[in-house]
Amino acid sequence: MNEKIAVVTDSTSDLSKEVLKDKNIESFPLKIIYSDREYRDRVDIQPQEVYDKFEQEIPTTSMPGPDEVKNMYLDLKEKGYTHIISIHISSGLSGTYNTCKMVSKEIEGIKIELIDSKMLSMGLGRLVLYAQDLIDKGENNFESIVKMVKEKVDNIDLFFIVSTLKYLKKGGRIGKVRGTIAELLNIKPIISIDDEGQYYTFDKVRTRKKSIKKLIDLAKEKINDGMCYVDVMHADAKEEAVVILDKLKNISNVKEALLGEISPAMVVHSGPGLIGVCITKQ
Repeated sequence: MNEKIAVVTDSTSDLSKEVLKDKNIESFPLKIIYSDREYRDRVDIQPQEVYDKFEQEIPTTSMPGPDEVKNMYLDLKEKGYTHIISIHISSGLSGTYNTCKMVSKEIEGIKIELIDSKMLSMGLGRLVLYAQDLIDKGENNFESIVKMVKEKVDNIDLFFIVSTLKYLKKGGRIGKVRGTIAELLNIKPIISIDDEGQYYTFDKVRTRKKSIKKLIDLAKEKINDGMCYVDVMHADAKEEAVVILDKLKNISNVKEALLGEISPAMVVHSGPGLIGVCITKQ
C-alpha cells in the first residue's frame, strides 16, 4: 500500500503560519479563556494582546476540544491520507496529547500515531519539522519515521528563565520548580524539562543578568557537541533575546539560528520576560 502521511501538531509548537503552510503541516490552536470571551491561540489573539490585558485579568488556557481533533483527523482521511503522525506539547504540561490519543482510537480506516514530545515551543517545533522532512524525503516508511521521531526527542535540549514564577504557579505549571524563598533572595532558576515532560530547576543563579549569561553558557556547551539548530524564544523580552542570539548564531556548529516569540497560550503561563533557548542536534 502506498503511504500518504500527514503531520499534525498544536499551536504551542511556535511554528509560524507561513512555515505550517509551506510544509503542509496541520495544527490545532489551543484556547485562551477570559471571563467574557474565548480566543484561539495565534488565530484570534496574539502575544502582545495577552501582555496588554494582564493588568485587568490573567486568563486561563484550554486544550482543543475532542470534536475539533476528530474533525481534523477525519478531514485528512477524506483527503486521502493513510497515516497521521500527531506530535504534541508534553503531556506533563497539557492534556492535549491525551485528548488526541483518546480521539484517535475512535477513528477507523486511517493509522494514527500519537507522539508525546515531552517538549514545547521550538523543542516541539523542531520535532515536527523533522518528521515532515523525513516524509518529504520519501526514504522511510511510516513505522520507521515514527521510530526516528521518538528517538529525536533525546537530541533536544531546552532551557529558559522567567521574570517571576507567579504565572507558572497560578496556571498550575510549576512542576518540580520551587522558588518562593529563592524569589525573595532574587535567585533566578534556570528551568528545563525532565524525562517526564515536567518543568524542573536545572540550576540557580542570582540576578537576571547572571541568568542570561548562564543560558548562553549552557547553549554553547550543547552546541559544542555537534551540528545543531538554535532557537531563541521570548515573551516580551526581544532585546535580551537578540543579545543571546547574536552570541550563538555564528558559532561554527550552528546550522540555523532563529528568533521567535512564544504563543499566547504559553505567555499566559510564563508572563512577560521569559527567554528560552532550544538546541536541537542535527
